[in-house]
Amino acid sequence: MSRRLVVNVDHVATVRQARGVHDPEPVTAASLALLGGANGIVVHLREDRRHIQDRDVRLIRQIVHGYYCLEMAPTPEMVKVAIEVRPTSVTLVPERREELTTEGGLDVRTNATKIAEIARAFDEARVRLCLFIDPDLEQVKSAHRVGAGAVEIHTGRYAEGGPATQDEFNKICDAARLAAKLRLEVGVGHGLDYANVEPLVAVREIEEFSIGHSIVARAIFVGMERAVAEMKAIVG
Repeated sequence: MSRRLVVNVDHVATVRQARGVHDPEPVTAASLALLGGANGIVVHLREDRRHIQDRDVRLIRQIVHGYYCLEMAPTPEMVKVAIEVRPTSVTLVPERREELTTEGGLDVRTNATKIAEIARAFDEARVRLCLFIDPDLEQVKSAHRVGAGAVEIHTGRYAEGGPATQDEFNKICDAARLAAKLRLEVGVGHGLDYANVEPLVAVREIEEFSIGHSIVARAIFVGMERAVAEMKAIVG
């Protein structure tokens, strides 16, 4: 089965913002990722605009004629941006200003009413809604109940390695199976690299791999096209 590899170019923008200049250009990185075999592009527009900027979101939309995913916090401001841009998919993620990167999944159970309202807005706009959740069966059920079309299962704790790796892998598998049974599309992401992604490729319910940092890091040495092509060869 062919899997989607969607490449996150946020950290190209991180390097750019470190100097407050124009390079490197995340739009160019997105183009090269597609040339390398990526099935789509993902960016996270944070509320504090620490890396990806509004102009990046709009310019990348112009060059990506296929699958384009916008990650964002579940706020009115971000919903407005997404409906204006009309990406293929929106992934709602929790967001805290002080975190270096997203630290865990969205608590869909606690925020069900608000997320259901957002789901209806995106359904009217014909934008697929995906929820970034921990590998927790109750969160999967909640995602289904609020009207999401997909879930992205948080793989951060699995990617950390150590004694709990197998337990975390099993949780991801169980969550993926339940999500597929509920007819939710299943993706995984966070902390995945060229080594730890391989066991997940064998999980047939997983349709999408969202990977950014490890590809951008590899691209520093071999270029974006090759870095993406190497990952795509693993994902299939």
